[in-house]
Amino acid sequence: MKKIVACIAMAVVIISCNNATEAKNFKTAYIDTNKLLEESTEAKDIKAKYEAIAEEKGGRLKVEVEKLQSEKSSFQANAQKNGQAWAQQKYGELQQREQQLQYTEQALSQQIQGEHGVEMDSVVSKYRKVFKEYGKDKGYDYVFGTGESPNVLYAKDQYDITKEIIKIVNEKYKSDPKKSDKAADKKEALKK
Repeated sequence: MKKIVACIAMAVVIISCNNATEAKNFKTAYIDTNKLLEESTEAKDIKAKYEAIAEEKGGRLKVEVEKLQSEKSSFQANAQKNGQAWAQQKYGELQQREQQLQYTEQALSQQIQGEHGVEMDSVVSKYRKVFKEYGKDKGYDYVFGTGESPNVLYAKDQYDITKEIIKIVNEKYKSDPKKSDKAADKKEALKK
C-alpha cells in the first residue's frame, strides 16, 4: 500500500514538474491594435474615404446653413418694415428650416459613422484571421492585443509583433483584387 501511495505521489510530482516546464516554454507575443489600425493601409483608406464623404456632403449642408444665416440677417432688417404678422410667420419658417438642417446634419453624421463602423468591423474581422494564421505559422501559444480594451498589462517590447502584422495586412491589401473595386467605390461615393 505504501508503495502505491509513493508511486502516485511520484507521478503527481513528475506531472507537476512537466506542467511547470511547459508553462515556461510558452511562446507569446502581442499586437498594439491601435497602432495597427492607425498604420494599416486599408484602415487609412477607409478613414480617408469617409472623411472625404463627410467633407463633400457636409459642404452641401454648409451652403444651406450659410443661405439660412443670410436669410436670418435680411429677416432682421425687414422685420420692422413688413409688420409683426409677417415677422412672426417668417421667424417660424426660419426656425423650422434651421431645425431641419440640424436633423439633416445629425442624420448624415450617424449614417457616415454607421457605414464607417461596418467597414472597420469587417477589417477587424479580417485582421483577426491574420492574427490566427500568423500565430499558428510562427508557433505562438498566445498572441495578445493591446489598445482600446487591452488584455495585456505588461509585455516586453521583444514580444511586440505589431510591425510584422502591419506589413502582412498591408501586403494582403495591396494584392487584393477587390482593392481596385474599392477605389472605384470611393470615387463613386465622392460623386454622390
